[in-house]
Amino acid sequence: MKLYLIQHGEAKTKEEDSSRPLTDIGIGNVRRIASYAAKHLNVKPHQIIHSGAARAEQTAQIFMEHLKPAGGMKALEYLSPMDDPEIWAERVSDIKDDLMLVGHLPNIKRITSVLLCGNPDNAIVNFQNGGIVCLSREESGNWVICWVLLPDMID
Repeated sequence: MKLYLIQHGEAKTKEEDSSRPLTDIGIGNVRRIASYAAKHLNVKPHQIIHSGAARAEQTAQIFMEHLKPAGGMKALEYLSPMDDPEIWAERVSDIKDDLMLVGHLPNIKRITSVLLCGNPDNAIVNFQNGGIVCLSREESGNWVICWVLLPDMID
């Protein structure tokens, strides 16, 4: 099973727009990443799950357009910035289908740390707005990093 963890694209500040949608740069970066992932990395999640915040939903929608997952996309709880990372770490432990989670820092970073080393405070990967961290669950149940794709890595 592959798990694709994404920090939402660059968002407007609260002062610019209280709903914090993506900036034009954020939209462009997420489109480039989603297109690259679809064409070159064989990214095929069964479903895309996002936090429900405007910036995460917009990011998920762009990935939805490029990846067309059979299970669609939906908002679920516990992907907000300060939510307990153990909740999603436990949820993905029994999932068989590839899954994409679109969330926020520090939560998405802490979920990654729980899966990789069991400690949410031990930062293993630095996320970047719109970037993807791909993890894979081995037969043993252990998680490993497959690859990382950040907007500044592609044209």
